[in-house]
Amino acid sequence: MLEPAVAEIETHVNAAGWDRPPVLFALVRAGQFARDDPDTARRLGIDELDEDAITPVEQEGLPDEPLDEILAGIAWPAGVAGCAVSQEIVILPPSAEADLSDDQVAAQAAGHPARREARLVAGVLGDGTSAALLRMHGADEDELLTGPDLAPNLVAALLATFEE
Repeated sequence: MLEPAVAEIETHVNAAGWDRPPVLFALVRAGQFARDDPDTARRLGIDELDEDAITPVEQEGLPDEPLDEILAGIAWPAGVAGCAVSQEIVILPPSAEADLSDDQVAAQAAGHPARREARLVAGVLGDGTSAALLRMHGADEDELLTGPDLAPNLVAALLATFEE
């Protein structure tokens, strides 16, 4: 159930184009949303979804701070089943990173000639389930990648928002 929600988020964010700041989403089960706000659920057609379907709810704009610091300060209320974030990243091929420290990679990635721009969407549920999708921005066409290990550090940071 999480993968379709992550794909829906990426499609939504992609419609706004590139060069966007990170976007945070609460993930709510359709049944919970319909119980908590029946009028809005009906207007959005969420009341007709499977009770366990996951509905992404975009949050207000994030402050202009490092994403890890923002996530460290978030705690979700009981009705939120999970969360997801979309962020644009720069990826270097392993050969470009081979002789650089982590600090050097971060400092030089944006200007490196072998860099690739991408949008990463990672989502988690409070039970530990995770999913991630990466859209590689290309000259001719974007390429979508998925995998369980695309963003382990981001997944860990998102899961930490559910720890008490």
